[in-house]
Amino acid sequence: MLIHRMTVLIIGYFCGIFLPGYAYSRWKHKDITQMGSGNAGTTNTFRMFGWKAGLVTLLLDVSKPMVAIFITWALFHRSEPDGVRLLELYAGLGTIIGHNHPFYMKNFKGGKGIACTGGMMIAFCPIEVPIGVLLLVGATALTKYVSVGSMAGLAGFFIQTVLFGELGILNVTEAYRMEVYAVAAVIMLMGIVRHRENIRRLLDGNENKFSLKKKAE
Repeated sequence: MLIHRMTVLIIGYFCGIFLPGYAYSRWKHKDITQMGSGNAGTTNTFRMFGWKAGLVTLLLDVSKPMVAIFITWALFHRSEPDGVRLLELYAGLGTIIGHNHPFYMKNFKGGKGIACTGGMMIAFCPIEVPIGVLLLVGATALTKYVSVGSMAGLAGFFIQTVLFGELGILNVTEAYRMEVYAVAAVIMLMGIVRHRENIRRLLDGNENKFSLKKKAE
């Protein structure tokens, strides 16, 4: 299984490295990494280019882990029936790593992986999605900070994964259950670490508030 873990991580990574927000900005003869927060993900695309570009970016970012997980299932559901669920989660992790740290970007800086995490939840355990969306949207609406909503959604993903795993809903065998929880914890912590600058700004009181309106140039 070790080689299979590495294989799906690589598959996920290369599914994740395409950054639609960055590609859109270059199509517009701009560079999103030099605009707003400097992040190449969905939220900064919303802020810099408006809701249409942001929505397209969101949909494409969500689709990346879904593609990686489908490929993983197609490759291993027969040869590794007991471990394929774990491999799917590793594929999702690889996609988030690729999205956050694409090799071709300066300093390997991409997005923050929230939309990718959402797509992974849809493909890996869709019953986690309603609460995840509720936490993200609810916390964002209450605070006006996407970063707060994103971190709430990440925590919700981990808690639900453990809860549903213990209830047997994830269809993960006992041999791999703790590893599934460990990978889910890594995904959560990785997302929170990617928000460290947002956390500093929140503590300093100068974090950007969310708006669907395109930011004036």
